[in-house]
Amino acid sequence: MPVAALAGFLVVVLAAGLLVVGQFVPGGGEAGDGTTCEAGTGEAPPEDVPQTSAELDAVQRQTAATIIGVAKGMAIPPRGWVVALATAMQESQMGTVGMDVAVDHDSLGVFQQRPSQGWGSPDQVRDPVYATRTFFERLLTVPGWETMPVTRAAQTVQRSAFPNAYAKWESLANSLVSDLAGVTGAIQECVPAAEAGPGPAAALPEGVARTAIEFATGETGKPYVWGATGPSSYDCSGLMLRAYERAGIILPRVSRDQYKAGAHVPVEQAQPGDLLFWAYDESDPETIHHVAMYLGNGQMMEAQQSDVPLGTRAVRWGEPELLPLATRPGTGSDRA
Repeated sequence: MPVAALAGFLVVVLAAGLLVVGQFVPGGGEAGDGTTCEAGTGEAPPEDVPQTSAELDAVQRQTAATIIGVAKGMAIPPRGWVVALATAMQESQMGTVGMDVAVDHDSLGVFQQRPSQGWGSPDQVRDPVYATRTFFERLLTVPGWETMPVTRAAQTVQRSAFPNAYAKWESLANSLVSDLAGVTGAIQECVPAAEAGPGPAAALPEGVARTAIEFATGETGKPYVWGATGPSSYDCSGLMLRAYERAGIILPRVSRDQYKAGAHVPVEQAQPGDLLFWAYDESDPETIHHVAMYLGNGQMMEAQQSDVPLGTRAVRWGEPELLPLATRPGTGSDRA
């Protein structure tokens, strides 16, 4: 891009970033339908990680405004803004680290893009507007990025040595989209597993349960293998992990932790997509040894045990070892 043209574009985009607050109706109208629930790593962010835009300095807030301005100019949906903002915070602390002098190989700029890897010249990747536009151009080529967990979408573009590092910035990125653009609901944040428990069991976002069920039942007939998480075989919690991952909710790995990853409802009130659990001691969730997905109409999908292919079966609410509470992934909190 010629220098004069790039400079003109920068002025326009910076203005868009600074004025973006006035371009949206508070309440999330721009976010639209189809938002998914983000559970990140299943753990609360570290205490030293900023959670709101108020905790950032002026340079970081300006960088965030620039990213949002470029996104708006490219008609990127708000979920994409969250992906880009979380990435920029992880890679450069939102434009405050490694902008001009490489700290890892030849990585430079807001997104730490490498000229040697085809991202552009050193001068180009140092420019926040060019870097943001290039990031979005590559994000748009990722099939299904709109329904991926934020951290996976970011990793697919960036190919970082720390693929889960972006997750801890999701809350901040969501806050920036709300504070700088007045858009809420770009992502629906889940309660960290450590905080989840009996609380309001809100309905899952439209399509989430259906997507999880379709994935799980689509694996019918594959073998059970203890410790497996797909794609050729699964154990019980591995199947639930991948099913809800496809739907945009990141569950903890093992069944005992999955029990804590959402609000609890009596099993008799379970809805399709809710998780059912079996324990050696029905009064002690720490003895959970099995998880399955309720499908509705008295049926469930499970990876049961070795030599039994994945499949569906009828469930009886009074059967031995079935816990009296089901979990609705990503909803509810004791703090609600």
